[in-house]
Amino acid sequence: MIDSDSMMDVDSGPVASTSHAQTNGYASPPSPRVVPRASSVPLQPSDATVGLVYSAEMVSHCSMSPLGHPEAPERIVRIWNAIVAKHYHLRTRSIPIRPVLKPEALLVHSEELWDKVEAIQHMSTQEIIDSEAFYDHLSLYVCQATTRSARLSCGGVIDASLAVARGELKKAFAIVRPPGHHAEPEEHMGFCFFNNVAVAARVVQQKTKIKKILILDWDVHHGNGTQRAFNDDPSVLYISIHRYEGGNFYPCGTFGGLQSCGEGAGLGYSVNIPWPEAGMGDADYIHAFQKIVMPIATEFAPELVIISAGFDAAAGDELGECFVSPAGYAHMTYMLGGLAGGRMVVALEGGYNLDSITNSALAVTEIILGGSPPEMGSLVANETAAETVWLVAREQSKYWKSVSPKACEPQEDVASLAFSIPEILKLHRQHYLYSEYDMMQVPLMGDSEHRFSAQIMCTPDIFQKDTLVLLVHEFGNLRADMASSVSCDVQVERSYLIDSSKQLVAWVRAEGYSLLDVNLYPKPSDESYGQRPKSLGELRKDAMIYLWDNYVQLSNATTIVLVGHGPACSYLMDLIDMRATSVVKSVKAVVQVIGHSSLRPPKPVFELREWYRSASFVALPFNHPIWSPEVRSKELKRHGTMQRIDEERSVKLMIKALPAIKAFVKAQLSGSQADMQIS
Repeated sequence: MIDSDSMMDVDSGPVASTSHAQTNGYASPPSPRVVPRASSVPLQPSDATVGLVYSAEMVSHCSMSPLGHPEAPERIVRIWNAIVAKHYHLRTRSIPIRPVLKPEALLVHSEELWDKVEAIQHMSTQEIIDSEAFYDHLSLYVCQATTRSARLSCGGVIDASLAVARGELKKAFAIVRPPGHHAEPEEHMGFCFFNNVAVAARVVQQKTKIKKILILDWDVHHGNGTQRAFNDDPSVLYISIHRYEGGNFYPCGTFGGLQSCGEGAGLGYSVNIPWPEAGMGDADYIHAFQKIVMPIATEFAPELVIISAGFDAAAGDELGECFVSPAGYAHMTYMLGGLAGGRMVVALEGGYNLDSITNSALAVTEIILGGSPPEMGSLVANETAAETVWLVAREQSKYWKSVSPKACEPQEDVASLAFSIPEILKLHRQHYLYSEYDMMQVPLMGDSEHRFSAQIMCTPDIFQKDTLVLLVHEFGNLRADMASSVSCDVQVERSYLIDSSKQLVAWVRAEGYSLLDVNLYPKPSDESYGQRPKSLGELRKDAMIYLWDNYVQLSNATTIVLVGHGPACSYLMDLIDMRATSVVKSVKAVVQVIGHSSLRPPKPVFELREWYRSASFVALPFNHPIWSPEVRSKELKRHGTMQRIDEERSVKLMIKALPAIKAFVKAQLSGSQADMQIS
């Protein structure tokens, strides 16, 4: 059912729009005259790829209080003036504005709420005065023009979103008011009447092929209404960065807390980054984007991005009391622009300092028009922000594989004076291999050198020996006794590193084999957030291929033994898959000490599988799932010799499996199949 005014509720053009502005005391450039259209009519072809929604008619919603109100009509007027002054409107298409239709609003809101907003236009001046306390309790003000403005605001975001979703435009900016993200399905509140973004998302899902939508809300307040609308829906990912203060900052309560992650099918699809205090700035927001927003958004892979763009976290806003700069908003917009094939809708929410909201909105407009974000200085998140992001990462890692709490662990203020334990222990191993076996560091190239330097060592005879052992592993096991479980202080004199490969290395050298020792535990990344760094898996594969092509293959070794330990075994199998021909020709034995990691065969090529079965030895703990009756018989056929070790601790598997490993390798190198006991 369509409202009777649905085909004619459009901006009335320059004259009418200016009249509205003058009535309320605000002069503004007229919004462009448009042709009436329904939401179902596509935009006509145009060279412009960016659209703008604006109508001075929304200025009519204003407070009757002589003290005014933070959500003032000038907010959109100032933004539009700045865009016109920069001539940005000449590089965009004007998207006609029209009021939201009742069937559209009911995709999110109850009919009761619709009726309440519709009734406002019929209230007398005295009724508005008498109801002031009621609306003030909901953090609202109303006038007769409120209904029209609220419907236009929502309709403007809908048509901006439809234009982008249909491919008529690449990006759009809806400069609308009143805002919407606090409006819940059953109630209007927090300066908001209809939830513009939530309704637009539902209309897009209903009328276009786009179903997966990311809503990123950087308004300083939690968008309780938007999260409520999609709390149980996995098709919409809602991410909010907001001031929270333990639930004491508006809209208050625990719904915006970091543990509020959705429910039912939508569990994990609500992501809250709740700042515990005021004062957050560019470094803190960018840090949250790097560690939480972009990893989750990339994993979700949205088809459309909608930004609930409140600018009340901007420097100078007295309600938000934060310090995000226009450059900070530009960088966040730029990062989000890499998602969904660039399809993006920016919808204005809060922001109450007129200079701040104008400059911030202008910076965002420049980005969606194809500009580059301005250069920023060194950015280091403050201790509170780093702690918050780490806590969010711990929570969200339950639902998203791309979120690493370890990578988000906050650094203490002595970080510039400190050395990480893994780096100290890697250097110790490097020194041990050098002093005991005269082993040398192997240089790498590119990012592999940065992430794995000082971790790949070779014996000086690597190019002379007939037999070469390639040992691939990760970090050893650190055993630390605690002096106090309360303070977590380490009792240094009773803590030590367990190097499972120590005896294996000694045996390799005693046999006169050359050794290439590869530690694939990476150094932390300091990649720029503006780039997409390679995944750790890609980096490890690159390192393995580089070592094979430039060291193993160039050596004089005619027989090669591959040995993998723990999770690193997976990258040994990647090497076999990617260099199958040369591996089959020269590798005589493949030894894997799996631990509790998963086990996989090489790619399904007959010759490769046949070779692998004859050359493979796998040591597994006695309680590995592979020994279950329904799995065992199948895996024995795929992996050749399999040894069940009476040990469940990964750290001791190598030691207990070593006698069998020695026997298997000697038999393989002598050309006779060892008579191994499989149990």
